[in-house]
Amino acid sequence: MGARTALVTLRKDGIGVMSCNPAIGGLGKGHLVREIDAMDGVMGRIADRAGIQFRLLNRRKGPAVQGPRAQSDRKIYRTAMLAELEGTPNLTILEDEVTDFVMNGGQVSGVALNGADTLTAGATVLTTGTFLRGVIHIGDVSRPGGRMGDRPSVRLAERIDDFGLPLGRLKTGTPPRLDGRTINWDVLEEQPGDDTPVLFSFLSSKVMAPQVSCGITHTNEETHEIIRANLNRSAMYGGHIDGVGPRYCPSIEDKVVRFAEKTSHQIFLEPEGADDPTVYPNGISTSLPQDVQEDYVHSIRGLEQTEIVQPGYAIEYDYVDPRVLDLRLQLKSVPGLFLAGQINGTTGYEEAAAQGLVAGLNAAASSLGSDAVQFSRSDSYIGVMIDDLTTRGVTEPYRMFTSRAEFRLSLRADNADQRLTPKGLEVGCIGDERSRRFSDKMERLEAGRALMESTSYSPKEALSVGIKLSQDGNRRSAYQLLSLQDVSFDQLEALDPRLCSVDQGIQDQLAKDALYASYILRQEKDVEAIRRDEAHAIPEDFGYGDLDGLSSELRSKLSAARPANLAQAAKVEGMTPAALTLLLARLRRDERKKSA
Repeated sequence: MGARTALVTLRKDGIGVMSCNPAIGGLGKGHLVREIDAMDGVMGRIADRAGIQFRLLNRRKGPAVQGPRAQSDRKIYRTAMLAELEGTPNLTILEDEVTDFVMNGGQVSGVALNGADTLTAGATVLTTGTFLRGVIHIGDVSRPGGRMGDRPSVRLAERIDDFGLPLGRLKTGTPPRLDGRTINWDVLEEQPGDDTPVLFSFLSSKVMAPQVSCGITHTNEETHEIIRANLNRSAMYGGHIDGVGPRYCPSIEDKVVRFAEKTSHQIFLEPEGADDPTVYPNGISTSLPQDVQEDYVHSIRGLEQTEIVQPGYAIEYDYVDPRVLDLRLQLKSVPGLFLAGQINGTTGYEEAAAQGLVAGLNAAASSLGSDAVQFSRSDSYIGVMIDDLTTRGVTEPYRMFTSRAEFRLSLRADNADQRLTPKGLEVGCIGDERSRRFSDKMERLEAGRALMESTSYSPKEALSVGIKLSQDGNRRSAYQLLSLQDVSFDQLEALDPRLCSVDQGIQDQLAKDALYASYILRQEKDVEAIRRDEAHAIPEDFGYGDLDGLSSELRSKLSAARPANLAQAAKVEGMTPAALTLLLARLRRDERKKSA
């Protein structure tokens, strides 16, 4: 966008380091990566370059809830990301620590560095990750740390205290890292990647790194007994941690306690690189002492002789209540200062990157005197997340799910470029290559759709190629026929040979667009109906506990919040459009009973 930018980081070689699971994407998260890529962000391209296993989650379900995911090679991701940033025009990388802000009245106008130098800036974006007063816990041993091997940021945290912002403590955790050479892979289930990889970036065309398989094993009763016997030695259960952890990524201690009826939990053994023996055992993050970690790891099938190369640990850190931010992610009370990432109460690379995009675009726009760049719930998952954070806040680390989006049928991963690249072109953040390729794609897409809508067919003509329709005499275009279940492009080409000129990629996109066209219209009407009913009152004694269809998590949050109407209920963290519809239906049923 033309803004001169400095990136200040404690260590240059820490850029691109994947602190936790070396994987990108997943359900909801994969949508964010596609949207970042559609705005010409770098995460998708780097993830494709470093991907050593690609899987499309929910492949058997519809495109709206499918999520691309890639296991990444740590070394490739780190080196590729650093090279990308070093080659970025107008970007200077500085190795230093930010310890203070330069103030101009009540506005931030730059930063002070540990070496006593200062940088002046029209806007400052603060991205502290887990470093803000970070503390690492392994059993009853605690020490300051932003992540394993890195010191925390304390002086900056103390400076932030002066702003009087509402702060809290959150925690996250990692599992012990294993030496893959000591794992008995022969007795484990193999999990290969997809035969046809789905990549993240709209600019990527092929897999670049060697591909690997993961392994699957499970905990067992012996594992659980070891953990139960040592719960008092866990940092979390021993009372050493005050921060709240992510509900959807619980530690193994949490799983054993909260799901006591389960006799085993699945573990995915994920290699951290094509030529790296380190393995990430996804599913057993912990804050137990190292000797207990060794005992319970060795009780698991295939891991009996496995060596731990780094113990698992929990990390606790400061975050700022994101309700003090506006939709640009600028602090309402401190102009010139934007916040992005885990400092806003989120978890995960993808959520952090999406916030970095929003804060970065708006910091640049502010510095250049341009209009704000805002995302809405109707145009992106990015908009859903920003609205959730700034209006609802967080009570635990925020994670993106497809269920959070009212418009998820139209906010698909496959059409992220159609939704957001025009916005990027408008604000000036799209490079020449993406602009050219997007323009070419849209021309081909529009030409293909126009061709499909240029001719209509009777039910009898459709039946001649195996497409069964009600004999109602209505003629349908090829695009309308494509929206029907089990109708293939091959059948349509038999009806109209001109469609053979449409290339495979455009065929696939047209099929997805056609599939959802009618549903999207219906969904918009449903959402509009919900908005009309937002003023609907909820009785003070309403019984959420016996409302079937609500998750236990949402029941407890609604029971605690006691919203007065649907508008307030909509702002309860974790509330979904489906849950609101269920709540409204129950209210109406109760009202009908009373009136009868």
